[in-house]
Amino acid sequence: MNPDPKQRLIELIRERAYRFSKEPVFCLSSGKMSNYYFNLKQVNYTPEGLHIVGRLVYEKIREEGLDPVAAGGLTLGADPIAMAVAMHSFEKGAPIEAFVIRKEPKAHGTGQQVEGNVRPGDPVVILEDVVTTGGSTLKAIDAAERFGLRILAVVALLDRCEEKGRENIEQRGYPFYSILTINDIIQADPL
Repeated sequence: MNPDPKQRLIELIRERAYRFSKEPVFCLSSGKMSNYYFNLKQVNYTPEGLHIVGRLVYEKIREEGLDPVAAGGLTLGADPIAMAVAMHSFEKGAPIEAFVIRKEPKAHGTGQQVEGNVRPGDPVVILEDVVTTGGSTLKAIDAAERFGLRILAVVALLDRCEEKGRENIEQRGYPFYSILTINDIIQADPL
């Protein structure tokens, strides 16, 4: 195993979660066709991936001087990241709660869209696995704002650096940080 966690994450993504085609055959959520496809669930749902992701995202949160009560985002992509950060933060003695944002408010019970140990006014970090247009992240931001959470920043595992994802998030007034960019992954794939 590579001792550098960032480099090991790159290796895991290349091995398990990344596909490349010389022709743009992968349809993105925006409808645009791409030569590149990332399914980070293939990394984020593994023991090693969770361990590395929890550490790297926790370290990025601290490196940027953020002090959230909780971290989470839109289900399903953000869920394992939030849980990994919560676990790692507990091990470091500086717990950060995990929370989940449902795509739609729950249709029964209390009707919650935001689940976890968070209350209105709590400072939080919004998490995302892959950012392309930022559409999913913006949905998470909207739900978190409606709930009354105070968003400190957005942290993504991978910024595809296309379709203005970063710009769309920053236009909403939130800092955006990523652990990796597409260039960290595709450097060996000539078009």
